[in-house]
Amino acid sequence: MAVIVRFDRFEVDLLSHRISVRGTTLRLRDQPLTVLVALLERPGQVVTREELQHRLWPDGVFVDYDNLLNTAVARLRDFLGDSADRPRFIETLPKHGYRFIAPVDEVTHAAVASAPRPRVFVLPFMNTSGDPGQDYFASAMTDEIIAALARFPPDTLAVLARTTSFHYKDTRKDLATIGRELRLDYVVEGGARRDAAQAILTVQLIRVSDQSHVWASRYEARLDDLFATERAVAEAVGAKLGLAPDGGPGARSRKPTENLEALTLFRQGRHYLLVQTPENFAAAKRCFEQAIERDPGFALAHDALAVLWWYYDFMGFAPSKTVAGIGMAYALRALELDDSLAESHAVLGHFRWLFDYDWPAVRRHVDRARELNPTSPMVRVWYAMGPLLAPECRLEEAIDELLAAAESDPLSVLVRSWLSIMFHLDRQDDRAIEESRLIIEMEPANCVGYWLECTNCRAKGLFDEAIAAGRKSVELSGGSMMMLGWLGLALGEAGRADEARGVLAELQAAADRQVYVPPTSFAWTYLGLGEVDNAFVWLDRAVEACDRMMVPIQLYTFFDPLRGDPRFAALLRKMKLEPVNRVRAS
Repeated sequence: MAVIVRFDRFEVDLLSHRISVRGTTLRLRDQPLTVLVALLERPGQVVTREELQHRLWPDGVFVDYDNLLNTAVARLRDFLGDSADRPRFIETLPKHGYRFIAPVDEVTHAAVASAPRPRVFVLPFMNTSGDPGQDYFASAMTDEIIAALARFPPDTLAVLARTTSFHYKDTRKDLATIGRELRLDYVVEGGARRDAAQAILTVQLIRVSDQSHVWASRYEARLDDLFATERAVAEAVGAKLGLAPDGGPGARSRKPTENLEALTLFRQGRHYLLVQTPENFAAAKRCFEQAIERDPGFALAHDALAVLWWYYDFMGFAPSKTVAGIGMAYALRALELDDSLAESHAVLGHFRWLFDYDWPAVRRHVDRARELNPTSPMVRVWYAMGPLLAPECRLEEAIDELLAAAESDPLSVLVRSWLSIMFHLDRQDDRAIEESRLIIEMEPANCVGYWLECTNCRAKGLFDEAIAAGRKSVELSGGSMMMLGWLGLALGEAGRADEARGVLAELQAAADRQVYVPPTSFAWTYLGLGEVDNAFVWLDRAVEACDRMMVPIQLYTFFDPLRGDPRFAALLRKMKLEPVNRVRAS
């Protein structure tokens, strides 16, 4: 029997009971996964209900076998995006059993053993100075050594991204535990400190399997020569793994700036963004702006401000067109200084649809980003959002891109958020909820997980859970008007009209105070209340304002009753979009 079975975009390890897509392990409950493994052990053959009963429940365990087995199969179908009426994967033989009907590829143990590339993880460097004011410097060394390791060809070395790395800052977990959680082969760890003239780094490479120290070294370098030192660290690690850098995707061959003060401010700004709050966004913005004042030719600082303004829009802090105008200026300046910045190309593409729905420009800029750095998690996320989401509605490919991003940045809230959104739009409600709950587990003080939990539970009709999560998202966000609108939708659909009207009053009061309120927040709440004419007034305003939340207009489930209305067709025309058929039945 084969160890690994592949079908469609899934890969299942029959021995370890692990299911993945493009290397990223997916969460599937034990009983549905056991059913899947049983079916894949004998593809094309009938597996009886009695056989599955014995696999799931040992003799002597008394349960309602029929109903529980039906539930396990239903959950499995939902997870795979399958249908009992029109099965692609699992065929039901009534009162008898099930058969796996899709084509499968079997991979031998030898083929599996030869495939993996080493997975390397850089733990956040310790601040060895004793001065908390130098935390930013230790963070910067972590960040920049990760970037230096990314110079190796991605097909020879898998380097986990900075967002995941900083989830383990000050962790008490041992290396064996971290290795299991992230499926690691090697860990780089170390310490950093600086004084007025030089920096001291200690670095070691540890093999996770036996926790042996493969290599260790100490570096002393002038502050203006750290770029070369970081490159030397990466090359030493690569040499121990039998690799040589070749200027892979995203590699930089020159110092980002000669101005040490500008570089320090840039590093401090990046450090603030490790915890994404409105206060930290403002502090990071000041740092990046001051870095540009010190060195107007500092391309990475312009790039950082472009991305920061994109986040302002993502969180609903400012009008989309305002954000796009400012962000485009920073992205264009970054590319004028350094046309090789993949993320600047990608974010510039997104500003084009925020500004005027220029979908060809979105595709052109994002394609250029993918040419420059196809393995960047951020580039993958932006490619999934546009053009795969809008205007093309290729959800399966978008999900694949996000799963690939999660392979190198599994604990990124941004990546997980967009996975949850895509599953929601693809009407895979259980998987959408799993992702939103994973975000809450990862960062319980982050409003985004609760906002997504609200939208996902609402779609599944779990209104009490949706409303509780929606209220929590508004609270944690400091009163986000964008998130309040989604709460209004849930309240209205739940039949709590008085509370939904209270949301409308809050939105109007905020607008009267000159607080930015996305037009979609009014539209969503009116839709929840069933006031379609009022909703269309605000939907039209949202389209005119290029409100980000309108981008999935072709796919939102709560728009289904509106799709035959001529006013809905007019909205699509204004957004330069075409109607689409649903890609997956609910």
